Amino acid sequence: MRGTGAGPGPTRRGVGVGLLALGGVLLLHAAVPGSAGAADRRALQGLRLRYGSARQAGLVERHLEAVADEARRFLGPSPVHPYYAGAVVLAGRGRTVALHRAMGDAVRYEDYDGRTDTARELPGAGRIAMAEDTVFDLASLTKLFTSVLAVQQMERGRLELEAPVRRYLPEFTGGRKESITVRQLLTHTSGLRSWAPFYRESTRREQLRLLWSVQAQDVPGTVYRYSDLNLITLQLLLERITGHTLDALLHDEITAPLGMHRTRYNPPLSWRRVTAATEVQRPPWSGLDRGLVWGEVHDENAYALGGVAGHAGVFGTAWDLAVLARTLLDGGSYAGRRILRPASVELLFTDFNTAFPGDDHGLGFELYQHWYMGAMATPHSAGHTGFTGTSLVLDPSTDSFLVLLGNSVHPVRTWRAGSAPRVAVGNAFARAVPVRTRHGGPAWFSGQTPGGSGTLTLPPLVPATSEARLRCAVWWDTVPAEGALHVEASDDGTAWRPLPFTTVRTTGGSPESWPQGSATGWSGRIWHQLDATLPATAGRPLHIRFRHEATGRYVGRGIYVDVVRVSERGRLLFSDDRPQDAARLTPTGWTRSAD
Repeated sequence: MRGTGAGPGPTRRGVGVGLLALGGVLLLHAAVPGSAGAADRRALQGLRLRYGSARQAGLVERHLEAVADEARRFLGPSPVHPYYAGAVVLAGRGRTVALHRAMGDAVRYEDYDGRTDTARELPGAGRIAMAEDTVFDLASLTKLFTSVLAVQQMERGRLELEAPVRRYLPEFTGGRKESITVRQLLTHTSGLRSWAPFYRESTRREQLRLLWSVQAQDVPGTVYRYSDLNLITLQLLLERITGHTLDALLHDEITAPLGMHRTRYNPPLSWRRVTAATEVQRPPWSGLDRGLVWGEVHDENAYALGGVAGHAGVFGTAWDLAVLARTLLDGGSYAGRRILRPASVELLFTDFNTAFPGDDHGLGFELYQHWYMGAMATPHSAGHTGFTGTSLVLDPSTDSFLVLLGNSVHPVRTWRAGSAPRVAVGNAFARAVPVRTRHGGPAWFSGQTPGGSGTLTLPPLVPATSEARLRCAVWWDTVPAEGALHVEASDDGTAWRPLPFTTVRTTGGSPESWPQGSATGWSGRIWHQLDATLPATAGRPLHIRFRHEATGRYVGRGIYVDVVRVSERGRLLFSDDRPQDAARLTPTGWTRSAD
């Protein structure tokens, strides 16, 4: 149940399916649930991001500080070499940026020897410390900008989502490419291979010939495969239908209207001292022999394409990415300037890949990906990563955003693997967004430890009838199928069996049954009332417990249990708001938490 608790009305997935049912004609004038409202009206009033405290942002300060602590931890051995030489982390909620920290070095190494796996560091005076406004090579975050530009053209009637790419690029034929659609480029379902070595071609003509000759590895629409070729093709398409180069479109349609003055392709030489260095590029780990790459695009293909490419090449700062996040969270407007309609933003966050579970994808944006979002991942979270060590996550369900920019290929790409820093800061920031009880006091919390488990056990109870019931408030957010809340019963406190239950949202709605006695996935950031009929005991003691488990590498926001009561025919057998009863609870791995 990936999307439990999504609420009444069309879901983001439903919106996507409905749009596809229109036969490929994109109707962006139609109202989309949740696409307009107070947030959009505030955006049109010209409100901007501002710095403020955790409290002003509605965040928990100690957990927010943990975001910076987690990012700083990866400046050390991770596990052998530093994950990155330096990083900038920015986090906020609403219009308040409550955390913006720089750490480590923007430029630390001048060379790398692949034979000995050693780097030559710059002398202390030659290093450049990371600053909050350091410019980063954003790598594949570029794909988000290209996608926004594509959706803008859909709004203007120049581009159709379900149209074949060859309608706009007649050269894009052969090898099963004729049936590839614009949507399939944006959702990585085109069937194209992941990559092609454009940097080996010496002229633009030869580079284009390589793209035209590429064949689809699979029937378009039958597989999900992340591919740079999708966005390179989309770049050519956009340039063809608009008559403008992609760097001009980026400036005119996104960065200039939004005031993102530190975001662009091919930054000038004057920016070099405020730009984070990337890799010492030499074969065999790189396709090119360029030495230390600093102030120029790291991606070999983007470099060969003149620094302007649909898949990579954009440079920018953490603050500018926060502006983009705020724009999208506010329905396409920022500081009174609109770049997208609310319905268009909804498309960016609509899962068009329901046929490929686990590879949820909107138009350009990845959705619900715990592998780099950590506990920020929800069915509504959107974001992307970049190979150089960059990432952006935004969550409409909490109106929050998180930027982590690290120069993790400095001095070489082989010093890091995976997304451990992204997950760590995502977990910490998710905890900084508080979960509040109705009474304002603490509740029992399962924690967020990967691979963790624990129990919350009631004292033995002896119901007098077969009508005894367990009732409590529950809130859960776990990785689907890898984490769960279990409710269990036992006759002897040793052998436990599932206790089926139902839940109903405290905001209203129909009850949902959990016949296996466990709930997994996402509850919609809403408290639910849990109700379970206890088995008849014939006068014998009955043991009841809540159990949580997280079996995978990643975790969600966790599980909360509150206001636990057991009653029958007006007789209260247990209530955790009675001190004598609360003292008899046995928590193992659960703690009381007010946030």
